[in-house]
Amino acid sequence: MIPIKERGRQIVRRLRGEGQGARAKVYTYGGPRIGVALGGGSARGLTHIPYIEAMDEMGVTPSVIAGTSIGALIGAGWANGMTGKELREHSYDVLGTMRIIAARLWGAQIRNIGGLFQNGFTVQLDATRIVEAFLPDGFPDEFSKLKTPLYVVATDYQSWHQAVFSAGPLKQAIAGSIAIPSFFKPVPFANHLLVDGGVVNPLPLDQAAAGTDILVGVDVNGDPSELLNKTDHKALDMWFGAAQIMMHSLTAHMMAAYPPDIYVRPHLQSFGALEFWRVREIVAHVEKDKDNFKRQLAKKIDAFIAHSGEIARAGE
Repeated sequence: MIPIKERGRQIVRRLRGEGQGARAKVYTYGGPRIGVALGGGSARGLTHIPYIEAMDEMGVTPSVIAGTSIGALIGAGWANGMTGKELREHSYDVLGTMRIIAARLWGAQIRNIGGLFQNGFTVQLDATRIVEAFLPDGFPDEFSKLKTPLYVVATDYQSWHQAVFSAGPLKQAIAGSIAIPSFFKPVPFANHLLVDGGVVNPLPLDQAAAGTDILVGVDVNGDPSELLNKTDHKALDMWFGAAQIMMHSLTAHMMAAYPPDIYVRPHLQSFGALEFWRVREIVAHVEKDKDNFKRQLAKKIDAFIAHSGEIARAGE
């Protein structure tokens, strides 16, 4: 067993970028267990990717991932072993232009593509087919095949409570988590009728917190700053804006109950909730925050190591 002081030195060296061999992971050396909650926010949720890249660059792997809505979709890819870079490249491949998105939707047997994004949805989409269309080929069907434990949060429309899935069929759980009411058909699954997890738990800190030492929350719901003086709101803007207000309130209550050690909330109001084709802009928008995020996480890990050392010395 590696002495705790040496484990600490190894972790700190890796965080400082010393030793550039095969990518190390903090958990190889018995470091802190890190839980990451990835929130819902439709297209704005693509900003999860740079924060995942930041953890990759530090050599840090979470022990638990919890996701709501697009956070569940991206979190599933991460839990399956995809790096942040791979998630970025895949997002560019499947969302890079309206034409690419339309082709994917057409492949999912959605015929009413005209005006789908610009004028609002005129049909209810099948969330399960959407998940199949946009996940990488060969993606696992079961939670048990994932490399990192994943908790997917959806809303049970019949009981008005959250439904959390961490075992069994994976794609159906993700489909329920992304099923925005009125835009997607509710998803019948596991004795539930599921709709978007953001209705009850837009940032699932509760699911990422259990048994972890450092809790990270990535809130991609946006903020009202750029809309304060706007008056020409479209009906779809109002719908999503009202949902944002609701999710902001729910997140505040969740944070009071499960305070994250690191909380990031990028400013995303300039991006429409359905503007997935702006994926490159959305991802680039938070690039500047990666270094700050890494500093915060390194500080928390250093503090954990120092505290663990104090406990070990006290027990000697």
